Amino acid sequence: MVAREAITMISVTVYSTGGGCPRCVRTCECLRLAGIPFTLIDLNDAINAPAREFVVGHLGYSAAPVVVVDQERHQHWSGFRPDLIQQLSTRIKASDG
Repeated sequence: MVAREAITMISVTVYSTGGGCPRCVRTCECLRLAGIPFTLIDLNDAINAPAREFVVGHLGYSAAPVVVVDQERHQHWSGFRPDLIQQLSTRIKASDG
């Protein structure tokens, strides 16, 4: 039961450059369709400067979106990656069943 809770409690953060970024929009749509809840952070908003520093300085990405699976800090990617979203969805669904 503990392992199941750990998987289903995964939180996902999407670092975006806003609604004008087609890859960001498609990533968010894909996550919604997969039923994966996520937090969206707009890197263009000045208040999110620390998040921008995290994405660029710590993770080393220069293109959005950047997706970070919070329970697995080593699991992050940049760009529209429906394959990785599907893998995450499959893991979550397997843990629910």
